[in-house]
Amino acid sequence: MTLQFKDAFWADDFISNIGYESISQRLNDGRRTCKDMEELLKMRASAEEKYGKELVTIARKAGGLYEICTLRTSFDEMKRQIENVGTLHIQLSGLLKEEVKRMEQFRERQKEQRKKFDAIMEKVQKAKVSLYKKTIDSKRSYEQRCREADEAEQTAEKMGNTPTATPKQIEKMNNKSKQCREAAEEAEKQYTSNIEQLDKTRQEWESTHVSTCEMFQQQEEDRLSVLRNALWVHCNHLSMQSVKDDECYEDVRKSLEKCDIIADNNGFVEMKSTGSTPPAPIEYLNYYQRDATADRNGSAGFVGGVMKKFSNLLQGNCSSGSKVSLNETVAQPTALVETSDGVYASIPGCQGSQLSSEQYKAVYDYEAQVDDELSVSFGDIVVVIDQGEDGWWTVQRNGRTGLVPGSYLAKE
Repeated sequence: MTLQFKDAFWADDFISNIGYESISQRLNDGRRTCKDMEELLKMRASAEEKYGKELVTIARKAGGLYEICTLRTSFDEMKRQIENVGTLHIQLSGLLKEEVKRMEQFRERQKEQRKKFDAIMEKVQKAKVSLYKKTIDSKRSYEQRCREADEAEQTAEKMGNTPTATPKQIEKMNNKSKQCREAAEEAEKQYTSNIEQLDKTRQEWESTHVSTCEMFQQQEEDRLSVLRNALWVHCNHLSMQSVKDDECYEDVRKSLEKCDIIADNNGFVEMKSTGSTPPAPIEYLNYYQRDATADRNGSAGFVGGVMKKFSNLLQGNCSSGSKVSLNETVAQPTALVETSDGVYASIPGCQGSQLSSEQYKAVYDYEAQVDDELSVSFGDIVVVIDQGEDGWWTVQRNGRTGLVPGSYLAKE
């Protein structure tokens, strides 16, 4: 059973407006609750945005560049999914901000609707109170005139029965009594007229009170429904966010299932192996036997052995396979060689990092955290100078150069 405002907010006092005031106070309290809900959503949106951006920053600064094989893959997947989770929280922040806007618009609509009824109710209430006071005054006047007429008639009757009264005195008193009665009748007419006007005003006030109560009850039902739905949707957003977060982390768990400890160790051995046999033991060499051998073989044997080893060393290091004699000059390894026209060129296989000068557009706002970073705003056009492997790109804008997260940029 639904209780109606129009049946429960009347008062015994004719000029009292306590029922309307009670409903009005309830609507004011509901308006404050709407503002509290808006503030809750704003703070949650701010927290989600801050959390999302921090996750993106963490993912891009996490490192892990020195790991290899399957664990490196899992680590990279973890960074990628942390960044995805951060992006999802930033998107959730946007949804919450949209919900705040809808709540503000609803509150303003109700405010405008209520203003009209408040003005009408105030007008009829003032008219009722004013006419009520006028009617009470006319009632007092009517009662006073009636008392005066009764007293004058009684005095005239007594004087008519008094033997000593002259005819002139009796006539004068009768005229006074007649005037008092006429004044009482006139006051009665005024009093009756005011009563009739007051009753019309009362009916108008009651009709306005009923329609206002109905409208205010509808507003209150709408407000409760909107707030309930907003809380429900907010919980759904958070639940869905948890599901999306878990889906991202599930991808990390799947990657970890493929992480093979033996395979990683084998890969390390295959990439960094330094040899399969230990060095030969140091044998004892008798000093006198060595000298005797040297005397027999002479110095030529020693020089020949050194020459042979050195020749083998040169052959092993030469990529073209040509032989190098002891008389040829052995150059030190260098990263640059001089060409025939005097220009230095890089040795193949030792190329530096590739630089670019492509234009990109910022798709998020980013505030620089340290001196070597560069702040950008949504829509800014920047020139990418270098795309770092760690996700931080060197960009230039308005003559200033600094680091910006690569995922905050999109190719123009």
